[in-house]
Amino acid sequence: MGATNGMTADRAAIERWWPHLSIEAKHRLLAELGGAVDEETAAEIESITGVSAPERLTIAEQQFVRTQIEAVD
Repeated sequence: MGATNGMTADRAAIERWWPHLSIEAKHRLLAELGGAVDEETAAEIESITGVSAPERLTIAEQQFVRTQIEAVD
C-alpha cells in the first residue's frame, strides 16, 4: 500500500539483492543503469527476493550501484 523508507511493499531494497547478483547480472545493470532491467537479471532478482523485480532502478538505487562498482571490477 504506502511506501516505507522509500520502498513499496512489493519492492525489495537493492541492498538486499545487489550483493547476491551474479557478476554477469551486475555488469548488465551497469551497462544500462538508467534503462529497463533485462529479463535475465529480473529473474535473478526475483529468485533472490521472492518479489517482482523493478522495471527500472530508481535514482537512489542507481547511486547505490555506483558506490558498489569497485566490488564488481
